[in-house]
Order: sequence, then C-alpha cells, then structure tokens
Amino acid sequence: MNVRIMERDIQSPRSPSTPTSRARHRRRSTEAFPDVMKLNESDLLVNDQNKYRSMWIRTYSSVWMLLGFILVVYLGHLYLWGMIIIIQISMASELFNLLRRAHEDKRLPGFRLLNWHFFFTAMLYVYGRILSQQIMHAVTPEKFFYKLATSFMKYQMVICYFLYIAGFMWFILTLKKKMYKYQFSQYAWTHMILIVVFTQSSFTAANIFEGIFWFLLPASLIAINDVAAYIFGFFFGKTPLIKLSPKKTWEGFIGASVATVISAFVLANILGRYQWLTCPRRDLSTSWLQCDPGPLFKPEYFVLPKWLAQWLPWEEISVLPVQWHALCLGLFASVIAPFGGFFASGFKRAFKIKDFGGSIPGHGGFTDRMDCQMVMAIFAYIYHQSFVIPQYYPVEILLEQILGSLTFEEQELLLTKLKEVIDGRQFQN
Repeated sequence: MNVRIMERDIQSPRSPSTPTSRARHRRRSTEAFPDVMKLNESDLLVNDQNKYRSMWIRTYSSVWMLLGFILVVYLGHLYLWGMIIIIQISMASELFNLLRRAHEDKRLPGFRLLNWHFFFTAMLYVYGRILSQQIMHAVTPEKFFYKLATSFMKYQMVICYFLYIAGFMWFILTLKKKMYKYQFSQYAWTHMILIVVFTQSSFTAANIFEGIFWFLLPASLIAINDVAAYIFGFFFGKTPLIKLSPKKTWEGFIGASVATVISAFVLANILGRYQWLTCPRRDLSTSWLQCDPGPLFKPEYFVLPKWLAQWLPWEEISVLPVQWHALCLGLFASVIAPFGGFFASGFKRAFKIKDFGGSIPGHGGFTDRMDCQMVMAIFAYIYHQSFVIPQYYPVEILLEQILGSLTFEEQELLLTKLKEVIDGRQFQN
C-alpha cells in the first residue's frame, strides 16, 4: 500500500519539484514574447491586413510634420533651436511618465516637480554657454546684456552645480519610509533621461549654429531611410531582419540603404547651393545670412567620357566637394543609425509597451521618432569636427574665443599688448 502511494507521488505532476527542475524553471527567459520569439509570415508588414489603413494615417501625419519642418527651417536657426527644445521637453515628459505610478506619486507631493528641476538645470548647463556666446556676438561691449552674458559664462558651472545640489538636498529631504525603492529608482531614471535627451540634443544645437546644412542633411537622411525601409518592407518584405522588430525585413533594410546613400549624394548637391543653409550663425538674429561658402560648397566640374555623354543631355557635371562627405553620412544613416531604433524597440518590449507616447498619429510619440536621430546627430557633429572643420585655427575662431572668455577691460589690455608687440617688430625690421 505504502509502495503504491509512493509510486503515485513520484509519477504525479503535483510532486514537489527537485532542485534541478527549479533551476530549469529559473532559466526560462521572462523577455520571450510570442510575437517576438516566434516570427512567422503573418508578423511581416507585407502580410498585415490593416497595412493600408495604417499607411494612410502614417502618411497624413508625415505630410503635416514635413510641412511644419520646412516652415521652421525657413524661419532660421533660432526657430530650429526652439523646435529642438520643444522636442526635448516632449521626450522628457514621455520618458518621465513611462515608469510613473499614480498611487505612489499621490503620496509624494512635489516629486514630479523635482524631476523637472533636474531637467531645466541640465538645460541651463547645456545651452547656457551656447546662448551666452550668441548674445555676446549680437550686442556691443557697452550694453547691459554683454556684461550679463560675460558674468554668466564666468559663473555658469557654479550656478548649475548649486542648482543641482539644491535638487539633491530636496530629494533627500523628501524620502519617505516604505517609498525608498520607488524614489531611488525614479532618481536614477531621471538621470538616465537627462543623459539620453541632452547628449544628442546638445550636439544637434551645435550642428544648427555651424550651418543648417549640417543639421538638415543628417536629419533628412534618417527620415529618408525610415520611409524607404517602410516602403520596401511594405511591398517586398519577406525575410525577417531582427527579432526585436518583427516587421523589419532584410529587403526593407537593403533597399533603404541603397536609397539613403543615393539620396545623400543628390540632396547634398541641392542643399549646398543655398547660403541660408551653409552659412554659420554667430548671433541670435533672424536676418539673412551672407558668407563665403568655402571650398566645400564651390562646385567642381567633371567632363563625362564620350561614350557616356552621347547618352546624356550634358557633357559635364558639377559636383560639390561636400557630396563626398555626404556619402559617409548616408552610409552611417543606413547601416548604423537604425540600431538606435532597434535599441528603442528592445527597450519598449522590456516595459511591454507599444509606443513611448501617442502625440503623433501612426508614429507613436516624439521619442519613437527621435531614436535614430539621436545616434545620427552625435555622429554628424563628430564627423564635422573631425573631417570637415580645418585643423588650424583661423582668425575668426580665435576672436570668438577671446570675446567669449575675456572681459571688455581684458580685451582692451590684450589689444594694447598686441599693438606694443607689433610696433616692436616693425621697429626691429
């Protein structure tokens, strides 16, 4: 009798699990979603039953975004910078709400205000120097704003540091029993948001003031790559590309890469012919820009071979040297930048959400649209500083550094010393 009971207990599925079975159970991944791990043909965009409806919604939103973007570009550098700030605030709001718990927040009055305190402190630190430099170029040394900008640049780090310390003390004083884990996780999450948002945005703002061209071309290439990948995947996608994004296909990825590189070469030729886009902005005015475009934006003419010219309506073509740089940007936008989108897809699946927000119909939130742009903006800035800007320091750059780091009295002293040195060399000659 006892032997039979023991045999039933051994064969019963309700028998206590052994250490080995518990270990096997623990090794099961909690990140395995059926729609991700088991890709089939129904997951692909080409077989999506609602793809035409979603395509029209996406197209409608894209047209309005494109028209608004063109208007802001036409208005100029200052308005573009304002657009970047609005996008930053929207992204931060979406990310702040991602881990927000309404029940805990009710018990922590003012806790969300603390998050925004850190956000605007970081904004003051990142943009303060850029803004003060532009103000110094826009006013004369006798004006009040010049002295204000000079003083702010001198004490900017101190001001931002003590603002951060004030937020740090505020956080410590608001800690509540049984809420420590939530509060510290939110504190860490806030700092991660600041790193993600302001890292790319600061580089974007720097690109804008170096010339709208260096902001517009990389941003346009990401948009072109995204649209081309959607179209090629929509009509030809058959082979899944990555498990994190079930609707991404190799056909869409390859087709978009070719389209992006070709578009980079052509688009650089078009954008590079407008001084409004190529001239850097050294102040906060909205006046029309005129400058020497430099060798990168001066066309070079190449005579076509006779066998090719007989098939074309022209015998020579003009190429801007910047178009060769555009090929590098296009290659990065088509091969590397999409991994920013894959990272965002994995992040959303980790939190079991479809989109970061719903601000843009058919696209999700601002964070969903800026995932690849963040990677591209940093690369565009690094590439511009490393391979485009000359390594020597022209007189204009030296003067900007002098105006930005010396007071008016120190500049007068420097001018006197330079005059003495120059007069001394003339006397020796």
